[in-house]
Amino acid sequence: MAKKLFHDFDVVEKRPLNDSHFILALKAPEPLPEIYPGQFVEVRVDGSSHTFLRRPFSVHDVDNNQNILFLLIQRKGEGTNRLSLLQSGDHLNIIYPLGNHFTLVENQDVLLVGGGCGVAPLLFLARRLKEKGNSVTTLMGARTAEGIMEKERFEALGKVEITTEDGSLGTRGFVIHHNLWRRRPFLYQKIYTCGPDPMMRAVGRLAKIHDVSCEVSLEQTMACGLGACLVCVVKTDQGNVCTCTDGPVFDINKLTEWLEIN
Repeated sequence: MAKKLFHDFDVVEKRPLNDSHFILALKAPEPLPEIYPGQFVEVRVDGSSHTFLRRPFSVHDVDNNQNILFLLIQRKGEGTNRLSLLQSGDHLNIIYPLGNHFTLVENQDVLLVGGGCGVAPLLFLARRLKEKGNSVTTLMGARTAEGIMEKERFEALGKVEITTEDGSLGTRGFVIHHNLWRRRPFLYQKIYTCGPDPMMRAVGRLAKIHDVSCEVSLEQTMACGLGACLVCVVKTDQGNVCTCTDGPVFDINKLTEWLEIN
């Protein structure tokens, strides 16, 4: 198991994406270790008398040349509201890198499917997949156009398809309603997905229908990130496992009961 590091990072930028999401750019005090797409960090929230547990966030992107880690954060509770107040020059204590990671294939046509802030771990993944010679398509879904985040950055790494529930951008409906799922033969050899559970279950079922390998990044509550608190247990074909240590990335074939696929 790789060594887990505890470091105080310097906040170098806070970049708003919309009314409820923002990106923190965090500079490490020393060269970053090897970090893989799909891994996550646990952040200590200081300055709040009611926030006792660390908060887990997917690694959104990494700049090894500048030793900068990027986190995409949704502001939805006291902990994340506190993080939204951080400014350049502030410090943030982080445990990293945690969890397993996506499988990095080579020279394939791959599809990344992200719902809402589920795109968080997919940008770093798209970058690494492109480096390995893959043709990358990202299918992004949100309720409205405002919820489509980092579109230009994904477009720099491959093709982008969009769905919105209200039809304000791209195809109207959910990601599973996009016509790419109806193409015969199916265009992709590997699918990666992260987002709300119902979306990932639906994507997993479509992957099974098309007989395509699919990996999901589960968005579970992970209080410790080390497998000690047992709040992130998920059922697999090998029994109950902790998402934070055995995941958060799983092959859908190991989540048959979770995906309700028979």
